[in-house]
Amino acid sequence: MVMHAKSLMHLLTSCTSNLRPHRPTSYSSLSFSRHSHTNTKTNASEWQGLPGWRRSRVNENRRWGVKGPEEAAELPLPTAHHKKNYENENENTCSSLAEWGALVLSTADPSHKARLSHYAYKQWCNGKIPIGATKPPEKPARPDKPELVSPKEIPSPKNSFLPHNAHILHNLAHIELNAIDLAWDTVVRFSTVSEVLGSQFFSDFAHVADDESRHFSWCLQRLGELGFRYGDMPAHNLLWRECQRTSGSVIARIAVIPMVQEARGLDAGPRLVQKLVGLGDNRTSNIVKRIAEEEIAHVAVGVSWFLTVCRKMGRMPDKTFTELLEELDVELKGPFNYAARTEAGMPRDWYDTSNLGTERCDNHLDMKNEKERMIAQACCDPHHFPISHEGSKTTNPDLSEVYERLACIVAMEKENSEL
Repeated sequence: MVMHAKSLMHLLTSCTSNLRPHRPTSYSSLSFSRHSHTNTKTNASEWQGLPGWRRSRVNENRRWGVKGPEEAAELPLPTAHHKKNYENENENTCSSLAEWGALVLSTADPSHKARLSHYAYKQWCNGKIPIGATKPPEKPARPDKPELVSPKEIPSPKNSFLPHNAHILHNLAHIELNAIDLAWDTVVRFSTVSEVLGSQFFSDFAHVADDESRHFSWCLQRLGELGFRYGDMPAHNLLWRECQRTSGSVIARIAVIPMVQEARGLDAGPRLVQKLVGLGDNRTSNIVKRIAEEEIAHVAVGVSWFLTVCRKMGRMPDKTFTELLEELDVELKGPFNYAARTEAGMPRDWYDTSNLGTERCDNHLDMKNEKERMIAQACCDPHHFPISHEGSKTTNPDLSEVYERLACIVAMEKENSEL
């Protein structure tokens, strides 16, 4: 597929309006760079299971049975009467995947959101609707509960009235609910460039949304079995903020949502499973284990499309990924689930910067020592830099060079301190 300049520019619209002001560079400067870069990192690869995941039938196992996932009783499809409960003026005119996605985003009730998400994906898989094009709402509709607070205000398991297993499950349910909206926002927001991206892009992210709605349904069911419900404790809104920061760029969205946020789920999954087993809740641990296993496909979708877009742009994927995360101030923290990330196609040296951290510390120390040496030399040995003036203009080239180097080092140290 040949990309037109206008379409490429849309794909790489700068995200800098949402970035911190101290950042000196803008990713928009990378949009049409065609020069080659030295690739010293491992090449990413597509997950071997991705073709099978794409060909798989719609998963109707939306209930967690005694032995694991099982098909739930058939629920009535959304009718015009039901849709009016979602407070959307255009319920009766949803005739495309993008319009159904916008409806999901505009639905506040979590259970209805999950059901609508599944129904929309089934419509798409049955070939009944085109991709279409529309605009997403400014932010997804949310129920009155849970209250959205800052991360510092989220009660710890020790300070929560929910037992530890329910506390873990509630947090996971909140993540899955956000994941539904994140996937649909990607479908809807970039539906205007569907001719450039192709139908598979939208099919993949609608599929991800359907998986997330099934995961959320399992969490809701298990919370109910434990005597609780979604909304019984506060939650944060950080996941959606990351979505907003990448709203202007397809490639930034792919890098931050599937390849960072979803990948963090791969890291946390085994630890949560072990914790739940230790708490004696094997049923919940099995649910979390299955969710973590299925998240590999979602990370793999991100890797696949990141490689595809970079290839169309003529960019080196590893360098582009690093530059995007630096531009967006996204921090990658371990411990990492190397096996799961590798299976999903993410090379270790793309995200594990532990060795780079040591090098940066050494460089920082070298710069500090060099600055102190030059200042001491300039202040204590003034004869080392003979000065002559013509009016107020310094004519000594050695002193000008010192000033320039000092200014550069001070500026770099200031940026490092802000980071």
